[in-house]
Amino acid sequence: MKESKTPSKETTLYRKYRPQTFADVIGQDHIVKTLESAIKLGNVAHAYLFSGSRGTGKTSVARILAREIGTSTNDLYEIDAASNRGIDDIRELRESVSTLPFQSKYKVYIIDEVHMLTKDAFNALLKTLEEPPAHVVFILATTELEKLPDTIISRCQSFTFKKPNMAMLKEEVLAISKKEGFTLLPASAELIALLGDGSFRDTQSILQKVLSASKDKKISVEEVEVVTGAPKSGLVNAFVSALADQDLARALISIKEATANNIDIKVFIKLILREVRRVLLLKFAPEMEKDLRDEISEDQMVYLKSIASQKENGITSKVLEELLGAYTKTGHSAVAELPLELALIGVLKSSE
Repeated sequence: MKESKTPSKETTLYRKYRPQTFADVIGQDHIVKTLESAIKLGNVAHAYLFSGSRGTGKTSVARILAREIGTSTNDLYEIDAASNRGIDDIRELRESVSTLPFQSKYKVYIIDEVHMLTKDAFNALLKTLEEPPAHVVFILATTELEKLPDTIISRCQSFTFKKPNMAMLKEEVLAISKKEGFTLLPASAELIALLGDGSFRDTQSILQKVLSASKDKKISVEEVEVVTGAPKSGLVNAFVSALADQDLARALISIKEATANNIDIKVFIKLILREVRRVLLLKFAPEMEKDLRDEISEDQMVYLKSIASQKENGITSKVLEELLGAYTKTGHSAVAELPLELALIGVLKSSE
């Protein structure tokens, strides 16, 4: 089984700003506090299982855990189970764990994407987990916990990593941009955070793409839209206006324009959801206007307030609920835009 040490000099933003200590970890307090407490008490488990969606910090926390229990880089091994998934690979691993560490109390094996192992490989790994050498700690990481055998899960201390929320990602984007010498408008940072879809790694990759393409140190929303291919705010607003006017034909034309421009429909719906929510907040909780002003431009605020102030418009909680349903279904449909089209027809035709 191919074992790799931790990377050498890191250049991408995700690697450059990867957490180095537990104090650097964002959004996983429930995990960090438990691990720190256990380490202080000397209660180091022989096997940990980190599960959660991509880019939530599983591998970063695994490396920090290894360092916190005193494991040097010479005794830390990272294994990609997607590439080393067979019975022979695990047999090789079992032989490796029997040797003593070079210079640490523990040899730590981080097995990433562990759900990719074959059935026979899982059975072989189970034997090692059942009777592990005292000097070995396994940290298994997976994005698909449901694919792991219960026998493997039961041998590990399990931790579920949460997706970072928009506020966390936005704050991270603004902080990194500042360190890199750039200024992002709040709306620009929010769009990048939204496109990151709950992943620190994806958000930082998008940010790097934006910073690399920028000719100016101050980055506008329009520049983020151009670089990322996100729907332009004008197109999103056109859809929202059609909703407000209960104009089905105009709304459908907006969807057609989005697909013609190769815009990811799921991203399109997400941006629509954001603006529809803001309209409802301005309509039913006008005191939240101050908070919203920190997120959007003055022009966008004027536009949203004009929609919210209309006595009768098609933007209701039912519409928001239908859009949420369309967002969930998008990606599972043979025609990407179909869930959004059906949601529109359902809410706008029923209002006639």
